[in-house]
Amino acid sequence: MTLFLTKEQQAEILTTPVQRLLTALRGAVVGGAVRDVILNRKVGDIDLASPLPPERMIEALSAQGIKTKPTGIAHGTITAVIDHVGYEITTLRRDVRTDGRHAEVAYTDDWREDAARRDFTFNALYVDAEGNLSDYFGGVDDAKTGRVRFIGDARARIQEDVLRILRFFRFTASFGRGEPDGDAIAACRELAPLIPRLSVERVAREMAKLLGAEDPVPALRLMQECGVTQHFAPEASDLSRLESLLAAETLHNAPTSAWTRLAALLPQDEAVAAVVAARLKLSKRDGETLCVLAKLPELLRGQLSPAALRRQIYAFGANYCRDAVLLNGEQIHDSLATIAAWESPVFPIRGEDIVKLGIPAGPQIGKILCAIEKWWIAGDFRANRKACLEYAGKLI
Repeated sequence: MTLFLTKEQQAEILTTPVQRLLTALRGAVVGGAVRDVILNRKVGDIDLASPLPPERMIEALSAQGIKTKPTGIAHGTITAVIDHVGYEITTLRRDVRTDGRHAEVAYTDDWREDAARRDFTFNALYVDAEGNLSDYFGGVDDAKTGRVRFIGDARARIQEDVLRILRFFRFTASFGRGEPDGDAIAACRELAPLIPRLSVERVAREMAKLLGAEDPVPALRLMQECGVTQHFAPEASDLSRLESLLAAETLHNAPTSAWTRLAALLPQDEAVAAVVAARLKLSKRDGETLCVLAKLPELLRGQLSPAALRRQIYAFGANYCRDAVLLNGEQIHDSLATIAAWESPVFPIRGEDIVKLGIPAGPQIGKILCAIEKWWIAGDFRANRKACLEYAGKLI
C-alpha cells in the first residue's frame, strides 16, 4: 500500500541532506524514523535504504561530494556524512540463512523482499524523496492502534533471531496499547528457552531500551508471565517497587536511568546486584549503579536529618542519593531539596600538613588524615582548615 506523508511530516524527515542522499541513491527513509513521524513522536536517527550495492553507493555519493565510511560494509551498510551528521544507509537485503543469532544475507533490488525480512510491521515502512510512503504489511494501522505485530509467522521470525523476543516486549513497552498480539505472545512463551543462545551484551542493550520506556511495567509483567526474564535476570521481579519509583519520578519530575529502574526490580542485596551486573556484563559504571542502589536506600531509610543525608551524599554522591531517595519513597521532597542545595565540600588539609606537624611520611599519615576527615564529616563539614589543623594537633 502506498500512502503520502503530509508536508509537516515530510519536513521532519526529508531534510535537505536526506533529500540529497535519497536522490543520489534512489533510496528511501526506512524504519523507526518513519514510524515515529507518523505517530507525531520525536524523530531520532534517520536510517536509509537503497537498491544499490555498497560499492555503488560509495561511488554515487562520492560523485556528489559526499563523504562515506564503510561502517558495516560486510553487511551492506555504509555511513554518509553531511555537515558532520552521519546517516546509515543499507542495501536492500533478503535472508539466505539464519541461526537464531546471525543472518547470512544477499542483496536485492526488491523493496518488498527487504521489508519482509524486518521484524515488526511498523518497522517496515519506507518513504521516498517525494514523500510517498510504502507500507507492505499494514504497519501504519498497527502503529496508530498500538499493535506490535510480527511480519509473517511470529514463531518463524523469532527462530531467525531470538533477540526479537526482547524486541517484542521493548516495542510493546514503548508503543503497545490494548491486548498484545496473541500469536506473538504464544511464540515468545514457547521460544523463551532459546534466549541463553544470545550474547548477554545484546540482551542488556534491549533491556536498557525497554526500561527506558515511560512505563515499562506492563511489558515487564508480560515478560514474567511468558517466562522470559527468568532466562537472564530471574532476580528482577519486584514490579511493585518499580511502580513506586515511576510514580515518584513523575511526581517530582525526576527521571532516572534504566539501571536505576533495574535496581528497583532487584532485592536490596549488594551480592545479588553484583551477580546480575556480572551476568549481563554491564560496564563498570552501570554495575556500580546496581550495587550502590542495592545498599544505599536502606542507609537512607527512616527520619533522616539533613546533616545525616549530607554525610551520605559526601560518601556516595548526589546522583546516587537522589535515586536512592526516590527508591525509598520517604521524605522525598525535603531530601531532594537538600540534595539540590549540595555543594561538594573539599577536605581542607592534606598529608603534607600532617608532615609539617612532625609526623614522618608513611602509613601513619593516612590514618591521621582519615581520623580527621571522619571528625570533619561528623561536624557537617563546618570545620575550616585552621580547626582541622588544631584537631590534628590534639590527635598527635
